Amino acid sequence: MDNFALLRQLRQPWLDAASLKARFLELSAQVHPDKVHSGSESEKAAASSRYAEINAAYNCLREPKERLLHLLELETGAKPPDVQSLPPGTMDLLMEVGALCREADQFLAVKAQTTSPLLKVQMFEKGLGWTEKLNQLRQEIDLRREKLWAELEGMNAIWTAAPAPGSPGRAVALPLERLEQVYRVCSFTARWTEQIQERLVQLSF
Repeated sequence: MDNFALLRQLRQPWLDAASLKARFLELSAQVHPDKVHSGSESEKAAASSRYAEINAAYNCLREPKERLLHLLELETGAKPPDVQSLPPGTMDLLMEVGALCREADQFLAVKAQTTSPLLKVQMFEKGLGWTEKLNQLRQEIDLRREKLWAELEGMNAIWTAAPAPGSPGRAVALPLERLEQVYRVCSFTARWTEQIQERLVQLSF
């Protein structure tokens, strides 16, 4: 299923979040099951199915990682292969995130075993330092993600100028290799953000 077509969006890497949401609300209101509450069972089932499809399409397209995966599948006819190698420029950040999370985990383990009121105060103060370090790293990840979003927005012009879907020359005209790299970096940054947020939550207690 082409989620771009379902939500009447141009098939391209970058979508404006506000416009996408507005179109989703418009379409979901048109096909909401409540509109056929007095209809036959088949009509109700069809409306529920259509409503579910639109919701699923919106959830896919509003998340950049899921949108890029879907776009790659549409353009290439298959999911990107599972690879172990990292996209260019991500190894340094991977090492930094891994090291900081391990150190934060060690601190959290010591903190959990601390029972002395005086030591708890000291651990609280040290915890503020770890919170600051993790937030700084999260900001660095956010900055890298924003650069990716800007790159994706710039790619829209290439998709607009490319031959129509199904045309023989379309794949050659599109930077699909770079799009796959951006998709993989998006996957990594999403995972890193989750890992950092998990530690921040533990530090807040």
